[in-house]
Amino acid sequence: MLRIVVPLLAAALVTSCVSSGGVAPEVRAQLAPTGELRAGMNTGNTLFTTKQASGELQGVSVDIMTELARRLGVPLKMVVYATPGEVADDVAADKWDVAILAIEQTRAEKIAFTPPMTQIEASYLVPPGSKLKRVEDIDAPGVRVAVAEKAGYDPVLTRSLKHAKLQRAKGQDATFEMFRDGKLDAMAGLKPMLLNFQQKYPGSQVVEGRFMTVTHGLGTPRARTAAAEYLKAFVEDMNASGFIARSIERNQVQGLSAIK
Repeated sequence: MLRIVVPLLAAALVTSCVSSGGVAPEVRAQLAPTGELRAGMNTGNTLFTTKQASGELQGVSVDIMTELARRLGVPLKMVVYATPGEVADDVAADKWDVAILAIEQTRAEKIAFTPPMTQIEASYLVPPGSKLKRVEDIDAPGVRVAVAEKAGYDPVLTRSLKHAKLQRAKGQDATFEMFRDGKLDAMAGLKPMLLNFQQKYPGSQVVEGRFMTVTHGLGTPRARTAAAEYLKAFVEDMNASGFIARSIERNQVQGLSAIK
């Protein structure tokens, strides 16, 4: 019985700290071991993070990380990456303490994720005149699919596509250019991004349906158990209060939804 009660008491204490504004010393030590919250910021996903001409970062991720640092009572340091894969790969390098990433089982081997806080549908963009009209049409012999290397849906497609072949590029822009200029049959991606790329490729279309719904959560290195419990309660509180939904609306992000 003691083995069950102790974790429950620890979780209850963390939840109380989140709602009351207090932070247990162990939580602060794990989330800000250098005295500041080092947030891994992925500029490759503009639904969460955009980089202004001045170099300043804005977006939903900035709002969330700023609020987290405020509750912890520590300064915020943004550690900038070009792609989500680079963020995930650096989890063991002690360069960041928390990051927003797509929740994916391979990443979860090294990263402790919170419950989902947002969701986005993923689908395919096809070139002008394509006979591929639905998601189900894509997995066929001879079909070549462009995908951003180490995107959250890359491992999913690697496991699920039995006939179509994936071709990878680093970052969304490079993936689109490979798809368009290399005359590939489809490009996998988050629907809002695909709609943006569609405007740059006259006649291209987003196919009907989705191959998955990508969910995002806060992640921290798996060994930081106290930090993981705190972040779980933090995300639950942020969703329940409507903070994330308001941030999405304020930043005018289309296609990104808060988990209710």
